[in-house]
Parts: sequence; structure tokens; C-alpha cells
Amino acid sequence: MNYWPLLGILIVVAGFALRLNPMLVVTVAALATGLLHGLDLAAVISTFGKAFNDNRIIEIVWIVLPVIGVLERFGLQQRAAAVIRRMKSATTGRILLFYMLYRQLSAAVGLQSTAGHPQMVRPLVAPMALAAAEREHGALDEATAERVKSFAAATDNVGLFFGEDIFLAIGSIVLIQQILMSDGYNLPPLQLALWAIPSAVAAFVVHGTRLLLLDRSLKGRAR
Repeated sequence: MNYWPLLGILIVVAGFALRLNPMLVVTVAALATGLLHGLDLAAVISTFGKAFNDNRIIEIVWIVLPVIGVLERFGLQQRAAAVIRRMKSATTGRILLFYMLYRQLSAAVGLQSTAGHPQMVRPLVAPMALAAAEREHGALDEATAERVKSFAAATDNVGLFFGEDIFLAIGSIVLIQQILMSDGYNLPPLQLALWAIPSAVAAFVVHGTRLLLLDRSLKGRAR
């Protein structure tokens, strides 16, 4: 067995450890893996092109990033924060709890790309959560502000991770089905999706509790 192609993994690890450009590191690692496997340069590039063409629908989401950048330049974050400052009942925990509910429900019906870190968390959710905290407790120190941002990011992760498995036409369900099938358990995707619902509910309850406790901890810091 030829183990030389595994050097691509070392290239990725070394590149990330040296904080090099991730796109460049992954590209070099992929080229090295293909060449070490015995493919010529043209074949490796052809494989890149085929993979991109086969998965081109996934790349559509990147088209919205320039739009988000333009909106941020013209004050999207500031406008979102201003709206929250006018809502007296809005707290950091409640805003993030509502976002997690939206994230889980949208992911459960296959709309994973309607939210996410670049599309929603950075331009909208995090500024709104910070604005709610500042309206209630005044100016935040750097550590507290970063903590609120981390909760905003974590809320998106939890909502997506436990919500998307409810949607049966997704890669993770196929992966679970194939692993179980290799062990002799032939379960249809619909059954796997249904059993993902209790996990999603439990994740919502657990992380939702953490979000409400975040409100309490912010009050403690303000005192």
C-alpha cells in the first residue's frame, strides 16, 4: 500500500500551524496528494474541475457574500443594533434563543444556507445580541463582549448541527445510514430523521437554558 499520499495531511497540519492562507494550504495539499498517488498534473487539475462542477450548487451561497459586505459597509450592523435598542423586552439570551429556534426549524426543512456565520451571525445576530446587552447593562468590557459573540456563534452551530439531521435528504443522514448498514442495520432515511427530533429538542432545551443563564450572568457582571 502506498502511504505517500498521506503527506497531504501533514501539509494541511503544518500549514494551519504556521497560520498560512487556508485556501492555499488546502490546494497545495490536494495537489501533493494527487501527484504522490501517481496522477500527472493535468489529471489532478481535471479532478479539481470535475469536483467543482459536480458540487457547483454548493458554491452558489458564496455569491451572497459580496452583497453582505456592501450592506455592512453601509451600516447593516448599526441599523440592526439600533432596532434592538428600541425593544425594551429584548435581552441577549432571548434574541439568541429565538435565532436558535429559527436555525433549527429552517435546517430541519433543508434550508441550511438561509443562515450561518457569514450570512447572519456576524452581520446581524452578534450585533443585535451585543446591543441588547449594552442597552441593559451599559458598555461591555472586551471579555464580556467576546463572550456574547461566542454564544452567538455557538447558537448557530447547535441549531444547525441538531436541526439538519431532521431533514432526510442530507449527507449526514446518508452517512449514518451507510455506517449502520455496514453493521447489519438497514434503516430507511425517514426513520433516522424522525429519531433525530428528540436530540434536536434536547439540544434546544440544554442550550436554551445556557442562553437564559447568560442573561443572569450578564446582570451579575453589571452589578
